[in-house]
Amino acid sequence: MSMHPKELETTIQLSAKKRYNYFIKKIVDLEEVWSLSNEKGWVMSEDERGVPQFHFWATKDHAAYCAIDQWEKTVPEMINLEDFIEEWLPGMIADGFNPSIFYNRNNSVSIEIQTLKEDIEEELKNY
Repeated sequence: MSMHPKELETTIQLSAKKRYNYFIKKIVDLEEVWSLSNEKGWVMSEDERGVPQFHFWATKDHAAYCAIDQWEKTVPEMINLEDFIEEWLPGMIADGFNPSIFYNRNNSVSIEIQTLKEDIEEELKNY
């Protein structure tokens, strides 16, 4: 189900911290995380320290909003929340990657994986 355009517009314009909080609540509520991929794999970039990072969004619509420019040939792809917690996060730690949360074409939240995992687990307690 597509998100109402007004919700998309409103959430894209939130501050980075508010987008992060929205991300945590939404992925736990929907039990899914979104990223962009193509035949070459998942979208990636580097943070300001040169650390490789994967990009994640709370909804398909938010991911699709960022499928432009260098990512224009990518499509949103869903990751089950349990797989994200159990496989993705430990794999990213092992490979030295960081998560980039809710890029909005301007900025995103770069966060330590352990903090991200703790925030997700804390939100899961509400369900």
